[in-house]
Amino acid sequence: MTKADRWNRYWDRKSATYDAEMGFWDRRLFGDSREWACGQATGDVLEVAVGTGLNLPWYPDGVTLTGLDLSDGMLRLARDRARVLERPVTLCQGSAHELPFAAASFDTVVCTFGLCAIPDPARAVAEMARVLRPGGRLVLVDHVASSAWPVRGMQWLVELASVPLAGEHFRRRPLKLVEALGLPIERRERFKLGLVERLVARKVS
Repeated sequence: MTKADRWNRYWDRKSATYDAEMGFWDRRLFGDSREWACGQATGDVLEVAVGTGLNLPWYPDGVTLTGLDLSDGMLRLARDRARVLERPVTLCQGSAHELPFAAASFDTVVCTFGLCAIPDPARAVAEMARVLRPGGRLVLVDHVASSAWPVRGMQWLVELASVPLAGEHFRRRPLKLVEALGLPIERRERFKLGLVERLVARKVS
């Protein structure tokens, strides 16, 4: 079994409890981050690591939405949610490391709470930038390394278990990956002891 197969099976199993767990963290830590991220979206939109579709209610009318995830189990729940919401969306399975789309295909790329578990986040962010059209927006939200050193110490301890078990990282900074690609940051917010960071970057035309 490849590493990708192992993560796929893990997230398939995780899909059964994912909504309840994320609902807890949305209420306690992430706040209105989903609404905030989706509110930045315009035009043809790609959501990477769409999961069970928790962001679907928050996208504005008029966008053309595509969602990608590695896990079949997650996507099944996302399809059910889309039907209930009557939200038109194209959902497909694939890896964030190799997005199955041509360059310059989307006006907006959104990823919320996904880069923490994607094995190679730098490669994933580079792929997100590749499929953006010139002038397009990259919208990212994630839990990151805290700005308080005692909390970072606790995050390091948690990672001793979470990384081997689920590939879940708590001290990554997607901002640094975006800056390394040279994408200008248009908006950035960080809160809850720096544990949550959300940003909008623009692909230079």
